[in-house]
Amino acid sequence: MPDSLSEQLQSDMECEGLLECFHGLKPLDRECFGVLVESDEPMTIDEVAEAVDRERSTAYRAVQRLLQTGFIAKEQINYDQGGYYHVYSPTDPEIVTDEMQRMLNDWYAKMGQLIQEFEEKYDRSETESATASS
Repeated sequence: MPDSLSEQLQSDMECEGLLECFHGLKPLDRECFGVLVESDEPMTIDEVAEAVDRERSTAYRAVQRLLQTGFIAKEQINYDQGGYYHVYSPTDPEIVTDEMQRMLNDWYAKMGQLIQEFEEKYDRSETESATASS
């Protein structure tokens, strides 16, 4: 992934790249997300691990990162005889996109503020007029 904003704007980014761009997710996280999206049913960690051909613990860490970002949801399934397990499924895309739009708006406002601060700090005409009037 490109580092600077100008490099990002010039790169051929896919929509799935937003997972990495907005939340710093890793390629494995993206792969796990894709597996969950393609599945007709919620999946267990073991099923996700098998689908991405990784150890259970590795898949679990990726799924935890996806949970933290809100891209997927976790549901507890109870056994009749006691005990339970969890299954994972993708969150409604509208909820995810609303959150990404909110983050983008916050980022845009922050960048606008920083640009204004830059202009105020480095505006030569303002600095020169302050020096001349002294």
